[in-house]
Order: sequence, then structure tokens, then C-alpha cells
Amino acid sequence: MRVSDPVTRPAAPAPAPDIRLTPGYYITATTSSFIAGLLESCRTVFDIKAALTLALNAPQNLLPVRRGSFDDGAVIEGDVIVQAGARIEAGARVVGPVLVCSGSVISSGALVRDHTVIGPDCQVGFGAEITRSLLAGGCFMKHPSFVGDSVLGQGVNVGAFVSTTGLRATGPVTEPAMDEITVTLDGQRFGTGQTKFGAVIGDRVALPAGTVLSPGTLIGPGTVIYPRQQVGGILPAGSRVR
Repeated sequence: MRVSDPVTRPAAPAPAPDIRLTPGYYITATTSSFIAGLLESCRTVFDIKAALTLALNAPQNLLPVRRGSFDDGAVIEGDVIVQAGARIEAGARVVGPVLVCSGSVISSGALVRDHTVIGPDCQVGFGAEITRSLLAGGCFMKHPSFVGDSVLGQGVNVGAFVSTTGLRATGPVTEPAMDEITVTLDGQRFGTGQTKFGAVIGDRVALPAGTVLSPGTLIGPGTVIYPRQQVGGILPAGSRVR
């Protein structure tokens, strides 16, 4: 009796993620081909930081030379790539790997730290700190504020003393962090795969002064947020938050 070889069937494709978890839901356009390609490579918003890290750890794949403007007195450490038309002012500190796209200005007193992409035509002002984040373009952070482990869409405005929060602190804080950040959508919990995950803020959102974003906050494009102390959860596009 002849025994047939087992039939190997291809694995079923993974189901498409909910659109509210995809990069295209939050960022509809960017003038940077690098940023557009990076976002297209990510299945969900939770994949963006890893893709950003991978790309910036090989800066030779981005641009061959520094072509932007570095003022005397600017503090530059590590691999910092500044495209033509971008400027880093005296008194600013940029710690690579970092990419600053054309038309952006890093002003005196600003701090931009590792694994960050500042998209085209952004303004980062005195007292602003950014780390491990992506600004898609046309973003304003002109006042003391903090954005970490986060993604900002096109035209996002960050008011004074705004802060993302990327670490869950339910007890003594440890470094490195141990607890995975999760988000809840329609009653279902999704893991981000990260112990530090701040926020994804969609196109044209303005964050009022003093707003603190909880870990894992997702804000859809065009959302209007009135002055308040804390915002969290998943806010669909066009929401109104009082």
C-alpha cells in the first residue's frame, strides 16, 4: 500500500489590519519620497519606529553628504544628515542618527535626539525635545514641549508644554522598560510590540498648550482638541474632544 506524501498548503495570508491602525489613515501625503516610502513599507502604525530605526542605522542609504546649513555653535553628534535648504541654528543640539529634511529649521535651544526624522518644512523651537520620532512635514514645535516614540502627520502643531508619554508607569519605573504598550480598538486589545510607544497624531491636528498624551494614543486627522489636560485612546478622524 502506497502512502501519499502529505500535501503542503500555503499559509493563509494575514488578514488586513483595521484601517484605523494603518499609517495611511493618519498621514495622507508627504513631500518627502523617503518618508512616503518608509510609511508604505509599514503594515501598521506600530511598525513605523522599527522601520525608522532600520533606515537611520544605515545613513549611507539616505543621502551621501551633508548639504544643509550648520550655524557656528550648533552641537552635532553622530550621523546627522541635513538636506539642502534645512538649517540647524547656533545653540541647537542634534544627536544622530537623525535626518533633517529640506526647509526645516532646528532653532537655538532645541534638542533632537537619536532615530528621528524631521520632515520637510518643520520648525523646532527653543525648549522643544524630540527623540525616536517621525515628523511627516510642515509640523510646528516652536515652544518647550516633548515628543518621543511618536509619529506626527502633516501640519501638526504642538503647543507649549505639550508632552507625549511613551512609558507605562504602574509602579516603580525601570530602565529598560518591561511592560508592552497596548491599545484598545472596539473592545479588542492590540499589542504594539514596544515598551515605549507615545502617540500617532494625524494630519492637521493642533495640540493645545499643556496637553499630555497617554501612552498609545492614536489621533485621527482633522481632529479638534479643545484645551484640556490629558488625552488618550483612539480618536477617529474628525473627532471633537472637549
